[in-house]
Amino acid sequence: MVRLRFEDHDSKRYRPEYEKSIVEDMQWLGFRVDEDGGKVLRQSERHETYEKILSQLRGRGLVYACECSRRDIQAQAGMTRSEGEEVPYQNVCRHRGLAEGEGRSVRLVFEPGPVTYRDLVGGLKTEDPALRFGDLMIRDRHGDWTYQFAATVDDIEQGITLVVRGDDIEPSTARQVALASLIGRETPPVFLHHPLILDRDGRKLSKRDNDTGVRELREAGWEPERVLGLACFRVGLISRDRPVHAEEVVNLFLNRLDEETS
Repeated sequence: MVRLRFEDHDSKRYRPEYEKSIVEDMQWLGFRVDEDGGKVLRQSERHETYEKILSQLRGRGLVYACECSRRDIQAQAGMTRSEGEEVPYQNVCRHRGLAEGEGRSVRLVFEPGPVTYRDLVGGLKTEDPALRFGDLMIRDRHGDWTYQFAATVDDIEQGITLVVRGDDIEPSTARQVALASLIGRETPPVFLHHPLILDRDGRKLSKRDNDTGVRELREAGWEPERVLGLACFRVGLISRDRPVHAEEVVNLFLNRLDEETS
């Protein structure tokens, strides 16, 4: 049984049809999707939970309001943002005592210090997110919760111990581990950052660009086991591209986890 989490925290980008498509694709791949009893977690419905965590952090003096725009941050750092690069925030508003409100984001204080986590592809990794990125934005200037914050809180509540995602998200990992520690999580999840499947121009695939996804492969005549086999091969769970059934996927991940942690 698959537990779904819809990360629809960004109200400007969310579309209801995306949700329906995801469920249909998962079922076609052979996964039983649990949609009964309100068990599907939607970040758009979890404002009270996120607000409670924010209130706890605020009570410890760990958050502050920030009025810096992306352009301001670039100017403060004396650099411009290139594709795929995040300009580090210089913590300009940390001691300004601004009131939280419309048009201002909320940031979490990150003190310098190493953060260590295990990656099933890259091994043990250590990074200092405070030095690399500065204080973490947890709610944006439009009032939306950020991916970093919502995903971390949800991972804790759902007891997630293994996170599998593309290596384009790896820069987020140390920040999320640091955030989870501040919230109260003692042991971080194990991560597996896999290489992305790129198009002919070297860009990552995107629905926005009408790139090929599960639905397109299905319409092209692919079998579910072929799609899963390719995905498992790309992640490194199997040594050659072969058909994989949905029931086998969990065991492949568990075996890989046992190999790396034993």
